[in-house]
Amino acid sequence: MLHFLPRPLVGTLSLVLYFLNTLFWFIPIMLLAVLKLAPVTRWQSWLTYLLDACAVAWISVNNFTSRLFTRIRWQVSGLEQLSRKDWYLLLANHQSWADILVLQKIFNRKIPFIKFFLKKELIYVPLLGLCWWALDFPFMKRYSKAFLQRNPQLQGKDIETTRKACRKFRFKPVAIMNFVEGTRFTPAKHALQQSSYKQLLKPKAGGAAFVLGAMGEQLHKILDVTIYYPQGIPTFWDYISGKVRDIKVNINVLPITADLLGDYNDADYRERFQQWINQLWQQKDQQLTALKHGVKQ
Repeated sequence: MLHFLPRPLVGTLSLVLYFLNTLFWFIPIMLLAVLKLAPVTRWQSWLTYLLDACAVAWISVNNFTSRLFTRIRWQVSGLEQLSRKDWYLLLANHQSWADILVLQKIFNRKIPFIKFFLKKELIYVPLLGLCWWALDFPFMKRYSKAFLQRNPQLQGKDIETTRKACRKFRFKPVAIMNFVEGTRFTPAKHALQQSSYKQLLKPKAGGAAFVLGAMGEQLHKILDVTIYYPQGIPTFWDYISGKVRDIKVNINVLPITADLLGDYNDADYRERFQQWINQLWQQKDQQLTALKHGVKQ
């Protein structure tokens, strides 16, 4: 509606409204989080529903801000198969900080509130870090191979942390998000990796396998999400200032079969799961190439 305004003004006004909306919801979220500290399971479960409702409202207002200041033509396929009553593992390619806003926009009120695995250091982000903690976003401290060789007592600690985090999701539907590439795609990273994929970085199987191992048959489906920006990969500022005109998102719902479940410490399972992720990423790469050249899927 206000997309005709100069882009610097659109971006500034959008950023201000995003901040004010975050500040507004920060207060009830933190109050509910304090109340949730009481060690009563039913009480905690009830407050979790209230906390997620606050988060959904938070995202809804952000989505309104986006509609107010931008004019994006959305082409989204696959939403009709989704439900807020299912448990999902969501896997997506990662190109920009705008990806998170895109996922929140298309999935809000279509599936359970999306929760991301975050680096432990992100808990110190002003306002957002505490909100993520209150909303039970899992914070992970990942260890390098070299560090584990020097500290073998920490072997498997990340898996146990994943299991502990996922225990909170047993009683309420949830969508757990994982950017399989582990970082945003850039041409420099693509060249450094010598990735065999044209549009993607190499996928890392560990995060998704840990979630499947921790939650097992409780998860109902995998959502394979492909995000494509026809005008090129935008920055966060490009997105909120109205520069982005078109976004295409394809959602493929996959079953969770028995062969996808296992212990990631087992070498045979680890190799099998990595091959499955590689195949999935090969299909995604072909899909992105088709979207780039305007080929109908």
